[in-house]
Amino acid sequence: MKKSILLTLSITLTLISGFTFSEEQVVGLDRGIGGVESLRGDTELETTRPADPMKKVPRDQVDIESSYVFQPPLIPHHIRHYEVSLNANKCLSCHSWTKAKQMGATKISVTHFINRNDEVLADVSPRRYFCLQCHVTQADAKPLVGNSFERVKSLQ
Repeated sequence: MKKSILLTLSITLTLISGFTFSEEQVVGLDRGIGGVESLRGDTELETTRPADPMKKVPRDQVDIESSYVFQPPLIPHHIRHYEVSLNANKCLSCHSWTKAKQMGATKISVTHFINRNDEVLADVSPRRYFCLQCHVTQADAKPLVGNSFERVKSLQ
């Protein structure tokens, strides 16, 4: 019964507005997902699906070349259980200028000490404090969506 009502509705909308619905979209409408498939798949919003498995971070540091100028470097180690919050930043325990040499880690860039008014600060700028906004771990993960991005010619 619902299917026939939805089919009648889709035909009416087609005649009025010129939009068309495929049969699977009508079935999707019937299931309450509006005929839309997202990165969640065709799972209804009210349904909680199991989380995807965690992506594997390689144990050996892999040097992945930059794809564009000023690309933030990738993190070559796992960061599970790293706290980066208003009160703590686990990244700075190794990558701060005072501890980097001792820890054998890369120092954070001097650009992280400049505020939005181009003033040099004595500590990390608040807008650069949350490392994971720009830096991500290297992971063996396939892209979620298609990508036709090509590296900048000068970096090839």
